[in-house]
Amino acid sequence: MNFVPVNTPLLSGNEKKYLNECIETGWISSEGSFVKQLEEKFAETVGRKYGIAVANGTAAIDIAVEALEIGKDDEVIMPTFTIISCITQIIRNGAKPVFVDSDANTWNMNVSQIEAKITPKTKAIMVVHIYGLPVDMNPVVDLAKKYNLKIIEDASEMIGQTYNGKPCGSFGDISTFSFYPNKHITTGEGGIVVTNNAELAEKCRSLRNLCFKPEKRFVHEHLGWNYRMTNLQAALGVAQLENIEKHIIRKREIGNLYNSLLKNVPNIQLPLQKTDFSENIYWVYGIVLDKKLNVNAEFMMKKLADEKIGTRPFFYPMHKQPVFNNRGMFLNEHYPIAENMGDFGFYLPSGLGITDSEIEISAQKLINTLQTVKS
Repeated sequence: MNFVPVNTPLLSGNEKKYLNECIETGWISSEGSFVKQLEEKFAETVGRKYGIAVANGTAAIDIAVEALEIGKDDEVIMPTFTIISCITQIIRNGAKPVFVDSDANTWNMNVSQIEAKITPKTKAIMVVHIYGLPVDMNPVVDLAKKYNLKIIEDASEMIGQTYNGKPCGSFGDISTFSFYPNKHITTGEGGIVVTNNAELAEKCRSLRNLCFKPEKRFVHEHLGWNYRMTNLQAALGVAQLENIEKHIIRKREIGNLYNSLLKNVPNIQLPLQKTDFSENIYWVYGIVLDKKLNVNAEFMMKKLADEKIGTRPFFYPMHKQPVFNNRGMFLNEHYPIAENMGDFGFYLPSGLGITDSEIEISAQKLINTLQTVKS
């Protein structure tokens, strides 16, 4: 049996055609026309006025934090269960991340915990939509209005997903996306910042381009980054975006097939299929092991690797990260749901390029491995 990778991208449209156009015209840098096309078309897709294409999803978050001028002694309320990209620029700017735990059913941040964490120093709420279902946004938006807070919305895993019929990525003062190969559209690496605020959009454009001044290019008043996206990357993205509806249909097919194969398997938690405000888009197909198995995710992943099934662990909570604990940060903080997910959660092969037979093999190998653990 061949190895089943955790992710295989799907490049089935005009990707090659548009890349060839870049090569034939010589427009391969960030100055090419596909960058603007991707910015405009993607912004329209998620219901925003402005899109600023960048080098990756981390760059998008860095720029969002900087554009909102989050700095020393500011506080940002956010989930502890997320990728480290969400927290790094907050800490580098001298601000303080304030964590909330996860919801055990949706795996998203528990929005009922946010208000108790708000202080006079709170400047923003960072929302991170996790794995396939969106955060319950109405309470977050209400709190932001009530306390005059900004919303940073990381919708990297939610391209094509909606909340009450409205696109994810349309709720933040600034929203960010990633185009990494495991996302619903990919540019290899790459990302984008979207907003409806013209002033913020202009700041983001400057920050991604080393804060060059139009009138005096090499005279700088602010520090930015070289976070530009190339025309080659954008060409891929434009081609991918043309097939976004097909990709979303396929993602839900993948999730539903796994659901049917694993629905009667004991001692694992499957992804919640839907909420009152959304149907799961299955960015990845995750499971959480029951503690009664007396094995953790790392153990199961090694067993599945022996069976030629690729997996990947869930995020590990930010308050448990050695890089922060070693600095004396978050030492006495505990978020039991996030900790349980970090220890016992992982996801199965579920990229857009996976075949139904590979899904069936992966599911059966999981079932077989669970039976050996139980026995």
